Amino acid sequence: MADDDVRHPASRRDEVLRTLKEAAGPLSIAEIAEALEVHPNTVRFHLDKLVERGQVERGRADRRVPGRPAQVFRAAPGMDPAGPRHYRLLAEALTRGLAAAPDSRARAIEAGRAWGLRSASGADAAAGADDALERLAALLDELGFAPQRQGGAQIGLRHCPFLELAASGSPIVCQIHLGLMRGALEAWRSPVTVDRLEAFAEPDRCLAHTAPH
Repeated sequence: MADDDVRHPASRRDEVLRTLKEAAGPLSIAEIAEALEVHPNTVRFHLDKLVERGQVERGRADRRVPGRPAQVFRAAPGMDPAGPRHYRLLAEALTRGLAAAPDSRARAIEAGRAWGLRSASGADAAAGADDALERLAALLDELGFAPQRQGGAQIGLRHCPFLELAASGSPIVCQIHLGLMRGALEAWRSPVTVDRLEAFAEPDRCLAHTAPH
């Protein structure tokens, strides 16, 4: 069995991308295959994936050469759009900075409110309290909170997209979420608002308590 048949696809794809990054100019499939000592079809497969992900650009060789110009490839300029992401570290840094600021609770709620206003902007006014809460549940579902209406005045949040930060003991994340819900309801000119957010009211959920605005 050839080496390119047993190598992990992601590892081989990284080698194709690295070959293009280190090259002095665009390379053809044959040139990449020769450099890596693999079959051209293996290179072609990985190039298609890299082009699809925006990591590699496709072009044509010099048209002054007789015959149909061959396809050539080069690494896309700029930072790798498929590189690793560590948004949790960023979220931790921002929440810690916010927690240390004066009036941290008010600032956190205001930051969430601005988020909610943006998320709900452009929509018509809610037809009433029930319509507003249905819209809020839909928005929270879209954001990953897995909401569930509980009676007429509560929304259970069965998932927290920032669970590790919320469970760390800092109230900042919950205050941002409280502001988010208030901002969205404000944007819809709702007759109700979220009066308070009860973090981990039950082991598997937080509770948003609503009240007349």
